[in-house]
Amino acid sequence: MRLYVKIKKDFGSFILDTEFEADKEVLGILGESGCGKSMTLRCIAGVVTPDEGHIELDETVFFDSEKKINLKPQERHVGLLFQNYALFPNMNVVQNLRAALRGQKLGKEEQQKRVAEMMAKFYLQGLEHHKPSQLSGGQQQRVALARILLTRPKMLMLDEPFAALDEFLRWKLELELEDVLKEFGATTLFVSHNRDEIYRICDRVCVMNQGKSSEPVPVKELFTTPISREAAYLSGCKNFSDAAVAEKGEVMALDWGITLKCDTTGKEDSTSVGIRSHFIRPVTETEGLMRNVFSCRIERIIEDVFSYILIVSPKEGAQIRVDVSKEDWLEYREQVPGDEILIGIEEKDIMLLK
Repeated sequence: MRLYVKIKKDFGSFILDTEFEADKEVLGILGESGCGKSMTLRCIAGVVTPDEGHIELDETVFFDSEKKINLKPQERHVGLLFQNYALFPNMNVVQNLRAALRGQKLGKEEQQKRVAEMMAKFYLQGLEHHKPSQLSGGQQQRVALARILLTRPKMLMLDEPFAALDEFLRWKLELELEDVLKEFGATTLFVSHNRDEIYRICDRVCVMNQGKSSEPVPVKELFTTPISREAAYLSGCKNFSDAAVAEKGEVMALDWGITLKCDTTGKEDSTSVGIRSHFIRPVTETEGLMRNVFSCRIERIIEDVFSYILIVSPKEGAQIRVDVSKEDWLEYREQVPGDEILIGIEEKDIMLLK
């Protein structure tokens, strides 16, 4: 099922202007709250009407502003899982599932059979007569997914499906969801602000920033070679500086007051530099073979669960975050005490961005 979306919608506070394609894959839409991710799904589902554009799924046109086409939500046959799951509060689990079968012209026996299959598939036996308020967050999500799949949608859209769950339950349900998506097999849109979820679940990803989406890329490409500062930030990079390519093989990190040696080929127009905090490491004088070594002052040391977070500053430069394992940091401190530190950065770990 190939999906094509190209839409614009003026919301006053921002303009949604997005274009992407997806085809029998899990496409992630990664962005911060309020950037337009959820609104994009609502436009595809027909809940919100774009001002202009075109939405098409497997040669069925959902929306076309020029041709005056705008199918009703029930005519689009797509499944949208809302953040709050949108279960009917006055109905129990079985009644919520049966609601998905309305309009399918099925006999009572066939309805019971399909509901029973979904109850078993999503481990809901014993909860038949529970209403949503009596269910845990994970149980509510299972019911909502089962209800959507009972409609036999042509496409799935999941809007922050784990946002309301605690860490342990989120991980457990993520594994279950991966199995569901593999069995579903058709196009799925997965909206999240969590880069780790996107990395584990999605095949490709597009970054959304202030209503605009980037061209979808393979997930690993976003993390290894992001193009923009926004993409690097959303993929977890903590250190950024305005930059200017000085000459071939050198870039000035203006905020940090240092010059970095790296491959600048084809990146001469870069305006920012990004370095992931776990790629920067404390080094000793004996490790001078590394080309990018800088003296810094330790501003702060924060103990995390499995690591130390170092906030350091080059001379007359802005702060840099360094993440180092507890074992490596304690070993380093035995060799290099005091408030001064040398940090080393490999050339391959320097990201030149626009």
